[in-house]
Amino acid sequence: MAKIKVENTEITVLSIEKMDYISLTDMANAKESESRAADIIKNWLRTRYAIEFLSVWEQINNPNFKVVESDHFKIQAGMPSFVLSASEWIEKTDAIGIVVRKGKYGGTYAHKDIAFEFGSAISVPFKMYLITEFQRLKEEEQKLLGWSAKRELAKLNYHIHTDAIKQNLLPKELSEKQISIVYANEADVLNIAMFGITAKQWREANPDLKGNIRDYANINELICLSNMENLNAVFINENMPQKERLMKLNQIAIQQMKILQEVETRKLLR
Repeated sequence: MAKIKVENTEITVLSIEKMDYISLTDMANAKESESRAADIIKNWLRTRYAIEFLSVWEQINNPNFKVVESDHFKIQAGMPSFVLSASEWIEKTDAIGIVVRKGKYGGTYAHKDIAFEFGSAISVPFKMYLITEFQRLKEEEQKLLGWSAKRELAKLNYHIHTDAIKQNLLPKELSEKQISIVYANEADVLNIAMFGITAKQWREANPDLKGNIRDYANINELICLSNMENLNAVFINENMPQKERLMKLNQIAIQQMKILQEVETRKLLR
């Protein structure tokens, strides 16, 4: 669930079956009071244009859509006595483009394609602002996804790193406590090379923050850490002393961060 603000109105966006659905109820509230939102949606649904648009969308995206039932609604569209609710449309045609939810985030939701079209019933400027804000939301999600992917990559590479420690630095017959000390010590080799402080020093300096130093690293730092974990595993396998590894990794961190920063700067200049 996410929220976007369009002309001072908060619009809810839900992910359903890996597709984005936007609250028509919230959109209708931007035009009228909350008590009138359902009527606005019904008035839009009863138009022939809306039914034709929904029918085409369903035929493209929904193999189980009941075309005959939708044709029945199209015949009645425009007649004074004809009324169509979202629930009835879904029930009669097995539509998936519109969903009705109850509970905390209750209301009528529509796939983004349909929601953008419904935006025209609110106003053309509203529709354009809605599309702009939705695109901004998707861009932010992609940035977050990129950060999360790199964080997971760093975690996976850490398993390679700890395996090298286990195979080359841990003498046998150590207690679990002794082993954890060695692992922590090796993790701090990377922390000092990258951030200049140990995990303990970071926790002492940031008592109110949850997680660890790496949870607050930026994307460039995570990329660099991922590379350093692989390199440190190689250095360990080559029996390179820890002091020498620390100095070498620090130089690598400085070099790689400079390169990554230069690449980022060039992108911004474009």
